[in-house]
Amino acid sequence: MKKAQLKPTPENTFRIVYGEGHDGIACHFGDALQQSQEQESRGDIEGACNTRFAAFQQLMELIPDSTDIELDWEDRNNQDALLVISFSAIDHFLVGDFEMCAAMLEMLLELDPEDHLDASKRLAYAYVALGEYELFDEVINDISDKYADKELLTLWSEFRRTGQLPEGELFHFRKSFKVYYDELVAEEHPVDDAYLKDIESEHPSREALARELWLQTEHLWTLFPGFIEALKAAHRP
Repeated sequence: MKKAQLKPTPENTFRIVYGEGHDGIACHFGDALQQSQEQESRGDIEGACNTRFAAFQQLMELIPDSTDIELDWEDRNNQDALLVISFSAIDHFLVGDFEMCAAMLEMLLELDPEDHLDASKRLAYAYVALGEYELFDEVINDISDKYADKELLTLWSEFRRTGQLPEGELFHFRKSFKVYYDELVAEEHPVDDAYLKDIESEHPSREALARELWLQTEHLWTLFPGFIEALKAAHRP
């Protein structure tokens, strides 16, 4: 069975390499990703989640404790390992296990400081859900202003802290990200053929991206009610 090991590079990063020796971790992270995708295609969502989490646990055994390790993003094996963390963190996020999600994303950012997988965005949502506002205030600065998520996170964090929507941020969100705002306050969010064709295209429309954001965060508005209702109230004349 192939074994995974960490090998240093001249750039002070590390690569995951596979060999036939007895040392290392017996898990090929690319194979784990492929297996989980096949399980999802068969409708075995729980099995796919378990496969990704098992691979994540193997990766934790590979990474030394209390050691600064940065993985070379250009290496394919490294990308597979980082994707395992990202996808498993999303699995935990969607079932409301925000503590595990945050821990995974913090690890992901340590291994990939340049944040190629946009872990900062998901981590910010997890911090707000956990009420970790000081940590949220730190990570929100790492999210680009071009993302609607940044405005949405700012609104949601203030609403959770104060019970009120900040007027300035609300005005900016409605003006700069109107399509996203309209999606959030819509009564229906159909996942129909038109949406699926749009979101899977090479260049999805802003409308499709807005619905995707709703679908990615819908469980939050159920777990933490009041926020969408406040947005709807602000939407009324």
